[in-house]
Amino acid sequence: MASPERQSRLRGWRSVVLALALALVVWGVVRAFFVDVYFIPSGSMEPLLAPGDRIAVARGSLAGDPIARGDVVVFDGRGSFAPLESGRGWAADSVRAAAEWFGLVASETVYVKRVVGVEGDRVRCCTEDGRLTVNGEPSDEPYLYPGDAPSEHPFDVVVPPGRLWLLGDHRSASADSRSLLGAPGGGMVRADRVIGRPTAILWPLDRLGALSAPSTEKDTQ
Repeated sequence: MASPERQSRLRGWRSVVLALALALVVWGVVRAFFVDVYFIPSGSMEPLLAPGDRIAVARGSLAGDPIARGDVVVFDGRGSFAPLESGRGWAADSVRAAAEWFGLVASETVYVKRVVGVEGDRVRCCTEDGRLTVNGEPSDEPYLYPGDAPSEHPFDVVVPPGRLWLLGDHRSASADSRSLLGAPGGGMVRADRVIGRPTAILWPLDRLGALSAPSTEKDTQ
């Protein structure tokens, strides 16, 4: 028979394990339905988001208004930006998914870009003075990475119903809708693949804070 001291230690460990399990369940529910956290692996959205940033993302209805031009969105890129299958196998994918969930590595299927065109928009680049146009109107893009052109490669697309045309703010360092012009779907991303909008930078601490309104200001043209 176990001594009272040993029984007390076992009860203590059970309490710790149960508390950790409950915390993980609560955190999982919060991340699944309300606010999630994502790791930024590249500089494609500089200067707004930098490599190594961890961002909070408001999911679904908490994100506010319908998706509009100028919004920065986090989306599931499977079937558009990313392949549907990884080819690694179930066990390796499970380990990778756990590492992504804890923020140890970047997601291979989740991306963050800016909405430049919504359904019905004709997006072209570039004009003689080097500007991008939406429905024939030049678009001001104050969020572009300093020194970047709107695009180094010309394009002329019409966004079909239920789709989005998405570009990075650091255009010269971003793989985005332009990179998929010749692929099935033509670089368009389904609007229902959007997970939510970034609301804050959580890490590193020197960049901690809400994403300011000017950074995600909508194009009102």
